[in-house]
Amino acid sequence: MKLINWDCLEEMDKLIEQWIKVDAIITDPPYKVISWWNKTAKWISWYWNSVLKKNDWKIFNHNNIKIEDYIDKLFNLLKDNSHCYIMTNTINLEYFLATIRKAGFKLHNVLIWKKNTKNANRGYMKEVEYIIFCRKWKAKPINNCSSPTVLEHNNPRNKTHETEKPVSLLEQLMFNSSNEWDIVLDPFMWSWSCGVACKNLNRDFIWIELDENYFNIAKERINN
Repeated sequence: MKLINWDCLEEMDKLIEQWIKVDAIITDPPYKVISWWNKTAKWISWYWNSVLKKNDWKIFNHNNIKIEDYIDKLFNLLKDNSHCYIMTNTINLEYFLATIRKAGFKLHNVLIWKKNTKNANRGYMKEVEYIIFCRKWKAKPINNCSSPTVLEHNNPRNKTHETEKPVSLLEQLMFNSSNEWDIVLDPFMWSWSCGVACKNLNRDFIWIELDENYFNIAKERINN
């Protein structure tokens, strides 16, 4: 187990220098978001109390990192013929796919997380997010080949992080692309849901988080 409170770009460079390789990558990186915010818009009142209250493309303190900054590092750290999952939204999906291919990853599929909740939006209510399922070099089958591309898991309640993912979703991805005691990497740890999934499935892990507040929340979750 390796839990690191620092800049993931620096830490991944250190791991590469140490010739460390991981068996799977599952991550939910920061990316552009948009709220359709403008001062003259006429919209339902509770929408303004949602997470996305302003249209500046970000909702977190550390949101300026770009996929180009880390994608080559992920490719380098991943073992050959292994899987990588990168979560994103509609706005970034096309660009992420192009950048991932440019780094050398091969696309397996684009999975859909059906959240069973809806986000307010002026152009259809959003109830899904996307998970890019890619690989390094040769294709390898997942452990449960009957898994669908639409993964239905309830959006967590009482979140410790605004974009927290359900542990059950991460367990499904982790089970399909790793085995017991394999090393799973997440360079954007957020609130430790992926770490909980690792503990539940007996996976080893390397998790990195820059924000000290969320890092401390993660430590508390693992201690409990």
